[in-house]
Amino acid sequence: MGKFTDSVHLGFEGDKQFNSVNPPIYQTSTFYKNDFDDINKHDYSRVSNPTREVLEKAIAKLEKGKYGLAFSSGVAAVQSLMGLLKSGDKILASQDLYGGTLRLFNNFFRNYGIDIIYNDFNSLSDISESLLKEVKIIYFETPTNPLLKIYDISKIAAFAKKHNLISVIDNTFATPFNQNPLEFGIDLVIHSSSKFLSGHSDIIGGLTVTNNLEINDKLKYVQKVVGGIPSPFDCWLIFRSMKTFAVRMERHNSNALHIAEKLKSVNNIKHVYYPILNKDRELAGKQMNGFGAVITIELSENIDYKKFIKNLKLIKLAESLGGVESLINHSYSMSHGSIPHEEKLRSGINERVFRISVGLEDVDDIYEDILTAISLSSS
Repeated sequence: MGKFTDSVHLGFEGDKQFNSVNPPIYQTSTFYKNDFDDINKHDYSRVSNPTREVLEKAIAKLEKGKYGLAFSSGVAAVQSLMGLLKSGDKILASQDLYGGTLRLFNNFFRNYGIDIIYNDFNSLSDISESLLKEVKIIYFETPTNPLLKIYDISKIAAFAKKHNLISVIDNTFATPFNQNPLEFGIDLVIHSSSKFLSGHSDIIGGLTVTNNLEINDKLKYVQKVVGGIPSPFDCWLIFRSMKTFAVRMERHNSNALHIAEKLKSVNNIKHVYYPILNKDRELAGKQMNGFGAVITIELSENIDYKKFIKNLKLIKLAESLGGVESLINHSYSMSHGSIPHEEKLRSGINERVFRISVGLEDVDDIYEDILTAISLSSS
């Protein structure tokens, strides 16, 4: 089936009891048994719930995988990796990660004896065997947040297999519409379903997908014992929104590409970051079917960046991304606000860097809002 058909049907074949075309919301904490011999598939909603199960099957369908799991947030999905690790184990991670993931790794995982080794993922072949000792997971994003660097998914998957590592990718920015990492050999895909999958800035959630039953079972155990799961209603909301996911992403992609190409020639924008415009454009074209809705810009020094934000009328300054409305994020103080100043600068994130989540508005309205705000913001 095509991606638009998959997005509409999501593997759900209808409610068998009353022939409803949409899944029921099983808003219940527990499920009764008729007697001690009554074997019910579900008994307590922290462990499993029919509505959550529908969502988990849906994300597996979109990512062309076998097993999906739903969590209460994207970082809860990342935290579930602790189910694959023990004290003394290590994670090999890309230097370019979402600030919340860096905070989780540095300030939480390390407190439980799990160390993080950060490295340039364009130079994996230079990593020595001694450095890989005790490494169990290799973790990365592509495109990265916020500078949209592109890493070679196939090469990273092959490196992981060679060294017996579990490969994990955060696929939030690309989405399953544009990129399916499992097809390149990745073991585990993670999403913040708060973003494009739900697409309306109204829920918080996280999802995982894998083809490996052992990995899935270990993460499912984390679901059970830690309890970082979404409510049945949140699961239903995400599932409902995923029915329009492909249609939304097609518009997100076209709007962002159009705007990114026009911003290249705008005075007072020092740099435009977008996958097909970056130095890795050939690799992006090889492993992506579209280039997503996120554009990052760096303003020139003669632009008052605080005034620039005040002069925006349509685009709102906010955390998060992936909604139908266009949002702008000041990466230095917001998405990566918890990261030390020197580390941010080393990663290319200064106070003039802004991440734009391009929405579904008329493309010229979005572009003109950016252009007007820049023209009114000379210092």
